[in-house]
Amino acid sequence: MKDKIANKPDFFIVGAPKCGTTALYEYLRQHPEIFMPEGLKEPNYFNTDLHSAVWRRPTLDEYLALFAPASNQKRIGEASVWYLYSKVAAWEIRQFSQAARIIIMLRNPVDMIYSLHSELLFGLDESIADFRQALEAEEERKLKRIKPTGTLPVECLFYRDIGKYSKQVQQYYEMFGRDRVHIIIFDDLRKDPKTVYQNVLDFLNVAKDFQPAFTIVNPNKMIRSERLNRLLFYSPQYARRIVRIFLPEKVRWKIGSLMRQLNVKREKRSPMDRDLHKMLQLEFADDIKILSSLVGRDLSHWTQDSFAEK
Repeated sequence: MKDKIANKPDFFIVGAPKCGTTALYEYLRQHPEIFMPEGLKEPNYFNTDLHSAVWRRPTLDEYLALFAPASNQKRIGEASVWYLYSKVAAWEIRQFSQAARIIIMLRNPVDMIYSLHSELLFGLDESIADFRQALEAEEERKLKRIKPTGTLPVECLFYRDIGKYSKQVQQYYEMFGRDRVHIIIFDDLRKDPKTVYQNVLDFLNVAKDFQPAFTIVNPNKMIRSERLNRLLFYSPQYARRIVRIFLPEKVRWKIGSLMRQLNVKREKRSPMDRDLHKMLQLEFADDIKILSSLVGRDLSHWTQDSFAEK
């Protein structure tokens, strides 16, 4: 059996959030020549600037233990969506693995931040249900006048900053070189997942004769009961201690997983208000233009009028 330290990841799906990273993680994890940790898609080890007192960074031993089960796979990878937005993750990854390959997934930023807001609401990291009001709260949050209610640091609620991709992509190009950074546009993944997948396999230099089932992964989720959702995510310490006494870990996990599934309804979110959508398109237009030049692809359709949805 390999020593667990030898099983270091050599490729990273770094984000952005809500851009198909969960789908790609699931598709790649099925490939016989690729190992990705099961049960924990996002270790969040290298985004050291985006941790908080309640969102703890794993230790190096804990991180490497995720990859210990890898055996004869040609590639070992992980997928943490905040690495792209992080100001230090690119540098941290390079210190860890200079030969690492990077996969960046991008989506129309207006659609992405609307989808992200919904996801953070579901996970109780966002306390403002109205998207426009959440955007208006960004300055107050930057001044630390509104504190986050969940485990994520407040920086993960700066929606406009998260959606401005150009500097984020540039730092990975500078750190790793263009030949080791692979860009995927979410529109392409939705229209032609097979070709996108084949291109990723080629980038990772693994066999291209394997094809997974291209199923829809991580659709929009809404909670049925906010009270139950809060209990599942943030149950009191005394309650957790009592449950640990009477129920084995596997039983606790199965019950919790079942309750979370029963408390979820999957449906499309209502379209964004047209005026707000147009305003955000204008705000992101300059960055999209820079990004288009950076990645060598015309993304001007992201600035054309359409409705954002999950």
